[in-house]
Amino acid sequence: MLNALTRLFGKEAPTVPPVDAAQWARVEAGLPFLDHLAAADRARLRQMALAFIAQKEWHGAQGLELTPDIQISIALQACLPVLNLGLESYQGWVGVIVYPGDFVVPRKLMSEDGVMHEFDDQVAGEAWEGGPVLLSWFDHPEAADGMNVVIHEFAHKLDMLNGPPDGLPPLHEGMSRKAWTGAFEPAYRDFCARVDDGEETFIDPYAAEHPAEFFAVTSEVFFEAPDLLDAEYPAVYAQLRQFYRQDPLR
Repeated sequence: MLNALTRLFGKEAPTVPPVDAAQWARVEAGLPFLDHLAAADRARLRQMALAFIAQKEWHGAQGLELTPDIQISIALQACLPVLNLGLESYQGWVGVIVYPGDFVVPRKLMSEDGVMHEFDDQVAGEAWEGGPVLLSWFDHPEAADGMNVVIHEFAHKLDMLNGPPDGLPPLHEGMSRKAWTGAFEPAYRDFCARVDDGEETFIDPYAAEHPAEFFAVTSEVFFEAPDLLDAEYPAVYAQLRQFYRQDPLR
């Protein structure tokens, strides 16, 4: 593992605290969606998580103590989407800022009549284009209200690789933009209609906010409840399977 870090960073590889089997088991017990991984893939994910911790700058906000368990948990979740894409997908920015629960971001919004409105927006996470990822940390998973904030925000980071997030990340060679939009656009319209009709959807209704949010939320579901996504929007599942180069249903 240390040799792999040296290859990644060169001779001056950052020091990564050792993680023993008990600590891996303790952290991963809170991430049951990793259970589908084969042993070799689980080992690769752990190695990638350690590299991710080493190459990013971590900050605990509002007095949060960033323990090794918190960092490992976040890193495992952040690296899961790029397990077969590589950490280079997260190049160009360095900051990971973790808050103890939801936090407030000040906003400015220009109305149609030219009036600037300032307000505070309470959020659970935010990814800034070219900047840091802001995350909420919940000691008790139920407090997250069914969201996977980490996968969600890092899906936005992948979406931002070709500009502002719009639900269409840069596709790999062999993938078709026509097939992607042919899967996502009708699914997004259908989901928005269901939310507008007041249906209690299994997928987080926040996905109806914008195509970029639909991509991020369906990415959460792809990894956490792949059978649900495949049942509701099989064409979307098929496109995400190609994009992430993983098949959790397998």
